[in-house]
Amino acid sequence: MNLILKPIVTEKMSTQTERFNRYAFVVSRSANKIDIKRSVESLYEVKVKSVRTMNYYGKTTSRSTKGGVIQGKKNSFKKAIVELVDGNNIDFYSNE
Repeated sequence: MNLILKPIVTEKMSTQTERFNRYAFVVSRSANKIDIKRSVESLYEVKVKSVRTMNYYGKTTSRSTKGGVIQGKKNSFKKAIVELVDGNNIDFYSNE
């Protein structure tokens, strides 16, 4: 079972990557820090220094239509910020 769902590539995370060698991923809600560390190390063949996790709960949304107000909810997800040992890096844009 793959715990890493997708990488988060934003302007803010690009700055974190350049300065502190940190990468962000959306991970499975059931994953813990040890599982995330093992998964990143095996998938990208790098050495992980630390893992920080945070849970984002889905926000409620509403929009007005002809039929009235429609209410919904965005999905909840878990985010992990992984800091790598100096000298290691992950290239998300490689064609390999």
